[in-house]
Amino acid sequence: MKECLNMESQFNLVAREYDSTRRLFIPCFDDYYGKTTALAVTFAGNPRRIIDLGAGTGLLTMFYCRHLPEAEYVLVDVAGEMLEVAGKRFAGMKNISFQVMDYTRELPEGSFDLVISALSIHHLEDDAKAELFGNIRQKLPQGCWFINYDQFCCTTPAMEKYVTAHWEKQLYSGELSTTDLDRWQERRKLDRECSTDDEIAMLRQCGFINVECIYRCGKFAVIAAQA
Repeated sequence: MKECLNMESQFNLVAREYDSTRRLFIPCFDDYYGKTTALAVTFAGNPRRIIDLGAGTGLLTMFYCRHLPEAEYVLVDVAGEMLEVAGKRFAGMKNISFQVMDYTRELPEGSFDLVISALSIHHLEDDAKAELFGNIRQKLPQGCWFINYDQFCCTTPAMEKYVTAHWEKQLYSGELSTTDLDRWQERRKLDRECSTDDEIAMLRQCGFINVECIYRCGKFAVIAAQA
């Protein structure tokens, strides 16, 4: 519970600046969000109800709305101020709703057709990840998808060192302010990354059948899992 409150305060602190800096923190931003989402919707079908876990300011939902404008979206986050920013982004859109909720404790009521998440689940310990994946699997009808855009570690410490050093070099030589970088270093203390291999194994153990890493660039990857 303490970690949950810490996460909430950290992300509420940066809520209004979050979108403006996210592109700077993710060097592969356009492929990660844009091209990968365009791929994902080709096999996600025509979902009626989409749940965005750890939705923050609604950035990932925005990319899905471009492809699936008629779907109903439920944005879930523990940080209420992040969802307030999302509410402004989607002002007047009746097919989008918001729930301040700790998704490790409960998931929205009702049926899901697609579950998405971006840069949120890597804050959980592995046992909490596995429990969440099991809960998502139980909620998803057969054939439906869970797509997780997240931050991962490498499978070996040596490779992790190289990849992380390259990422940090990009950030510190870019346009981020000292304040942005200091806050990022604080948020990094909340990271509990696993490798893509480990997450794929967890998802399969929870009963997902088709599980694949559909995008990878440095620390950032997208895993798709079909119920």
